[in-house]
Amino acid sequence: MIDRIRNETDLIQTYLAPLAHGMPGAFGLGDDAALLSLEAGIDLVISTDPIIAGVHFFPTDRADDIAWKALAVNVSDLAAKGAEPLAYTMALAFPEAPERAWMSAFCDGLASAQAAFGCRLIGGDTDHTPGPLSIGVTAFGTVPRGAFVARRGARAGDHVFVTGTIGDAALGLALQRYPGLHAEALTAGDRSFLIGRYLRPNPRLALTAVLRAHASAALDVSDGLVKDLARLAGGLGLSMALSDVPLSPPARAVVAIDHRALASVLSGGDDYEILVAVAASQVAAFRHAVLLTGVSATELGVLQPQPGIRIFDDEGGILGLEQTGYDHFQGS
Repeated sequence: MIDRIRNETDLIQTYLAPLAHGMPGAFGLGDDAALLSLEAGIDLVISTDPIIAGVHFFPTDRADDIAWKALAVNVSDLAAKGAEPLAYTMALAFPEAPERAWMSAFCDGLASAQAAFGCRLIGGDTDHTPGPLSIGVTAFGTVPRGAFVARRGARAGDHVFVTGTIGDAALGLALQRYPGLHAEALTAGDRSFLIGRYLRPNPRLALTAVLRAHASAALDVSDGLVKDLARLAGGLGLSMALSDVPLSPPARAVVAIDHRALASVLSGGDDYEILVAVAASQVAAFRHAVLLTGVSATELGVLQPQPGIRIFDDEGGILGLEQTGYDHFQGS
């Protein structure tokens, strides 16, 4: 017999309230609102990025992975702004009362993510929906007054860097959909790595202070490298070599046998790495500061007055892409 949660109070007090422990302004999730008290000289940074079953995750994904991703994608936005996570609210809309085992695993995933990111639940709501499971997280972070790193602010002559590796999550998503894909190129460990990058994004919180000190603009790569490069560039442009795009060994192995996978790597999204524009005068200091964090950052090129993102292949031709990134209303 399936053991489902009886009512909203049971769900909140049994499973969600423990996630608020240690946050005085959360009031044990027993009030209709939460209270955040900030020190003088501190700005509050807010990000909202919901995830929905069948759109951002598979309904059959493990509950703890779903929970991790729900919080991680919001914390990634905070990290790209140079903000330190503080707290979050969450609105859960269920198509039916959740099973206790599922809810317990979901909260275990949230607890792990909270511990990794340094924030706690302070409020939210639960509801019933005729549609699929929807998880709406709003994350709150802090920066010193005036230190917020905006998406816009890059100038011609700025050097553009990207953290980590690109395309792993898009390839991991493809493996989730088609488990036998690229069997000739990938080991079991490779497949686990790529799927893990899709299921559990790793917000680059180690770089928050570095971004505040050296970045002229930044954003996380959520909708695809090319699309988000265009967002960072604004009305400017960037010419880059395909060989400069940082790929993990598993991603490189896939691209080596299937050139069509390049489109997914460059425009698939879900990387949650950070794109950073750095003034030429700050490049040396930025490189040194990043090195000390243990996070890799690869230079992609220099912003130019001529608009447009141009990617050159190994023969010197401009790579053509039918799709540059994901759009919620176009599916690409």
